[in-house]
Amino acid sequence: MNQGKYVFSQQVSHLDRNHFNYLARKYDGNKYVKHFSHQCQAS
Repeated sequence: MNQGKYVFSQQVSHLDRNHFNYLARKYDGNKYVKHFSHQCQAS
């Protein structure tokens, strides 16, 4: 069940960190979203 981690962090933990950073740079992964609203986290 829940291990105290967010689902995204559990999924990303299986990826190579360098490859993840490469993809984030390639697709401007840090361009728009700077935070999540409470409504986004609840759904």
